[in-house]
Amino acid sequence: MTAIRRATVLLLALAFLGPLAVSGSLTGPTPAAAQQVVSQGADVYRLRIGAVSVFALSDGSAPMDLHKLLDHRTPAQTEALLKLNFQVNPVEASINAYLIQLPGKLVLIHTGSGELFGPAAGGGLIASLARAGFEPGQVTDILIAHVHSDHAGGLVRGGLRVFENATFHVGKPDLDFFFDATAQQRTGYDKSYFDGAATMLKPGLDADRVSPITADGEVVPGLFSSLHAGHTPGSAFFTLRDGDEELIFVGDLVHSTAVQFPDPTVTIAYGLDQPTAASVRAEAFGAFARDEALIAVPHADFPGVGHVRRQGGGYAWVPLIYTNRSPN
Repeated sequence: MTAIRRATVLLLALAFLGPLAVSGSLTGPTPAAAQQVVSQGADVYRLRIGAVSVFALSDGSAPMDLHKLLDHRTPAQTEALLKLNFQVNPVEASINAYLIQLPGKLVLIHTGSGELFGPAAGGGLIASLARAGFEPGQVTDILIAHVHSDHAGGLVRGGLRVFENATFHVGKPDLDFFFDATAQQRTGYDKSYFDGAATMLKPGLDADRVSPITADGEVVPGLFSSLHAGHTPGSAFFTLRDGDEELIFVGDLVHSTAVQFPDPTVTIAYGLDQPTAASVRAEAFGAFARDEALIAVPHADFPGVGHVRRQGGGYAWVPLIYTNRSPN
């Protein structure tokens, strides 16, 4: 990563990770739907994996300027794929979290951005949790896919832990990296990521509520982790299994379903090791398509649950069919 690239990553990320005061820098026409964006309130979608209830919870959404953030694809190539999906840059990215009811456990995967994006985007997880019928104090375990603010930002508010009874499970390589005083200078990864890690995780570390994930395996009964370095050193997938059904929570494998499924080589500026991240993505897409796996994608349109299928030389995203009725 060049010095210029390092210096601009944080500014580029404002299109998704900042306080959203960037409308003057966004290029291209604004779609009619985007002109009419209003606060939607809490959002909850419930499904079952075997006998286990899973709740998709919306933390909100935020705009992403893909022309500035994506690599290995020209703006014209990006626009062509967006047009096929009736999207216009900047795209609106969902920030999804998932709550799982297990015997004696209430497990949350991702916590959204909390207050870290400011009042204009994100921060809706607690309202969605309440609409699902739960309070933060009931959550026993939180699985953190990686230490970025749109996944771990909701851990704290005003410097205090939001989920006071929960243990935080996070990949040990992420802890080692983001709390290494020399890592920022060695790698050139933007300093904001390290500052954010301290803000989000130090209260939990001080309270002895952080449990490092050191190897692939069962994290809590019925939920299994696998580490996939690339986006960050400790990026993790989590798999819920019950009977012969499973749901795989993939972390930041994909930021744009319209662009990265057709072309898994496309990377994003947030990633630390982009070549490795692209390799992980290509391998995972192939396995998901082959196995007809059901996956949960934190930045796919809410609720972000669906399948991957092969299409041409790449892949396509097939969202889960929406269901809203009482079972027979």
